[in-house]
Amino acid sequence: MRHDLLVDVLHVISNAEKTGKRACVVPASSLVKDVLKVLQKELYIGKFEFIDDGKSGRLEIQLVGKINKSRAVKPRLPVKRNEYEKWETRYLPAKDFGLLIISTSKGVMTQKEAVKAGLGGRLLAYVY
Repeated sequence: MRHDLLVDVLHVISNAEKTGKRACVVPASSLVKDVLKVLQKELYIGKFEFIDDGKSGRLEIQLVGKINKSRAVKPRLPVKRNEYEKWETRYLPAKDFGLLIISTSKGVMTQKEAVKAGLGGRLLAYVY
């Protein structure tokens, strides 16, 4: 039984990257798809494709070998629009290295996009 699908998906991706796999298959959800779109846009993963299995479906993700660590943040912490630097220093190893993934009222985006838009939100995950 899965309690948090995003946590499971990011662990699968991280473990597959560590073992040198070129692809992995994970369960699908709308939040997972949104997070994967952000990762794809930032070139951390390649293409991903939905596979219908008659239930919720699965996503096949092409890996490019750029992820050192990817983790979800539990609990989903609230972030104000002027607090991103505090969370970057807590979760990322260096300034401008990696990204925080934020759920905002305008959708799922990186901390850089949220700063440009002047939005706060909930901290979902970090990747570097």
